[in-house]
Amino acid sequence: MSASSRKLVAVAVLFAILIAWILGAATIGSHITGAPRWAQLVFYIFAGVAWVLPMRPVFRWMNSASD
Repeated sequence: MSASSRKLVAVAVLFAILIAWILGAATIGSHITGAPRWAQLVFYIFAGVAWVLPMRPVFRWMNSASD
């Protein structure tokens, strides 16, 4: 697979992961409105930073050498 097509596929996968992450975080966030403010803060900090973890393998694959 060429580098340009690899990047195009990776961008599509990254957008899909990001949309799923946002929907999941929003759904969970709407269910924790009764939790203490510090717990909500911890959740939103985690949700705002941890989205990178599921994307790391895609970034690695996108930047790897062609087969």
